[in-house]
Amino acid sequence: MARKMSSTLQVLVVSCCSLLLLCAPAASAGDYPPTAKGLSYGFYQRSCPKAETIVRSFLKKAIRNDGCDASVLLTRTATEASELDAPPNETIRPSALMAVAQLRALLDDACGGAVVSCADILTLAARDSVRLVGGPEYRVPLGRRDGATIAARERVVAAFPPPSSNVTALLAAVAKIGLDAADLVALSGAHTLGVSRCISFDDRLFPQVDATMDARFAAHLRLSCPAKNTTNTTDIDVRTPNAFDNKYYVDLLSRQGLLTSDQVLFSDGRTRGLVGRFAVDQPEFFRRFAFSMVKMSQIQVMTGVQGEIRTNCSVRNAAGGGT
Repeated sequence: MARKMSSTLQVLVVSCCSLLLLCAPAASAGDYPPTAKGLSYGFYQRSCPKAETIVRSFLKKAIRNDGCDASVLLTRTATEASELDAPPNETIRPSALMAVAQLRALLDDACGGAVVSCADILTLAARDSVRLVGGPEYRVPLGRRDGATIAARERVVAAFPPPSSNVTALLAAVAKIGLDAADLVALSGAHTLGVSRCISFDDRLFPQVDATMDARFAAHLRLSCPAKNTTNTTDIDVRTPNAFDNKYYVDLLSRQGLLTSDQVLFSDGRTRGLVGRFAVDQPEFFRRFAFSMVKMSQIQVMTGVQGEIRTNCSVRNAAGGGT
């Protein structure tokens, strides 16, 4: 069996998800959405010119060795639950959070403290993690500031439709943050990487197999999830779980989508065409994924003097110092 790849920072995302894929198309200038006020593609050109190189070099080493306002990084306090405690984030691995802390230290050493925000570190790491496992090369505007408050657990849960959602619920959820059907289907392609807990899809296996699920796929899943409410996990993409490619959409065409919210993208006529297109045209999927990732990364972004730049990405500056 192939050695498992490190999940240092897989996209969602997000967000969301690496070996260089030289033939992967880079997104052209015309493929980018408008840039939010306060962000720019050369934001750290003077203050931290090597920022992007530092992030990518670190991730290359991390992946080789171990096969957005950044509120997701804030740990719980005595009075506030952390966004990390919310069900959608339960499979975020400690190694990914440790990687962010290490990147924070490297960038501080190179450029001084309170220069590169944790939100921008996450943005760069998400982009480069995708690229380094075969995904598209694309640019991201930078200049984000970090949120100074913890995203309430209830707000996070409400923002993420449950894995049992149908397309109507999924489209309504993304519409609230300015995304559309094409964004939904493209960003769902990040499920070509990562794992899911059995409890997120075992209602499709028990007491009987969901009629929209391939029988052989169901039998395979029952090896990892032999009963309801087990704590095991399984790969979301059965074909190429360690590579960023378009096989997630091939899974859906084959009735081998893991979550209900995955498979309905092919079952529903409003999104079926996009699934079919991405399944046969990986460059088109890459182009649209890059566009939607940049678009999503600018939702409700903080810039200028808003928020703060955390010195410790897991602690607000009121407790950890900084600007």
